[in-house]
Amino acid sequence: MRTATDSAGAPAGDIPRPPVLRELLLVLGLFTVYKLGRRLAIGHTAAAFHNADRVWGLERTVHLPGEGAVQDLLLRDETVVHLANVYYATVHFPATGLFLVWLYLRRPAHYVWARRVLAAVTSAALILPFAFPLAPPRMLASTGLEDTGRLYGPAVYGPPTADHLSNQFAAMPSLHFGWALMVAVGLIAATRSRWRWLWLLHPLVTLTVIVGTANHYWLDSLAATLMFLLAFTFIRAPATTTGGPARRPRPPEDRALVPVAH
Repeated sequence: MRTATDSAGAPAGDIPRPPVLRELLLVLGLFTVYKLGRRLAIGHTAAAFHNADRVWGLERTVHLPGEGAVQDLLLRDETVVHLANVYYATVHFPATGLFLVWLYLRRPAHYVWARRVLAAVTSAALILPFAFPLAPPRMLASTGLEDTGRLYGPAVYGPPTADHLSNQFAAMPSLHFGWALMVAVGLIAATRSRWRWLWLLHPLVTLTVIVGTANHYWLDSLAATLMFLLAFTFIRAPATTTGGPARRPRPPEDRALVPVAH
């Protein structure tokens, strides 16, 4: 009987956990690079609004559903739109962090894979704000969309000129959606429960929220999806295991030599 193996050929259940201090430094370093990198791309306001007009026009040309239809659904109830704003503001980082912690403790091989994918995509995503700065739809008057965070709270962003913690002109790709997709795919790959496909609700709800709150276009999520698919192609997931050390095959029992009659 063959045991499940990771991409390097070692039994997946026998993969040791990476040193915790090293992993904390790696993850914190990735987060710091992510925040600083997006901040460095600030200062392209005119280009960001020009690109926003182009993205909005392209979506209408290819007949994508209007983001306004999603926002209208949220705006039917003030509690619903407020919950959507809370989801946007509070779920993104904690959900990804808990996902990595769980993989680290229970599926070390999958943790290494997920961390590599997240690092690759997040690093690549830092290039787009330089090459293609993009204002979110809530800033583009021609969309007719409301800034739900400002109107119903909680608001994540302040005025772009006074917001020193984020780059609001870096809407593409949507790492809110991309990281949610990684959480769902990672948990589906790392577990065997028949209910594991319900994890896809996380990116689905995230997509509804980021579009309905007018923080992202549909194409922002599509860009994130393509980047993750490319990363999944080159960074393969280990074989799924149910946890615990892989069992070694039992040696065949010794058999007595019995003369065979002819």
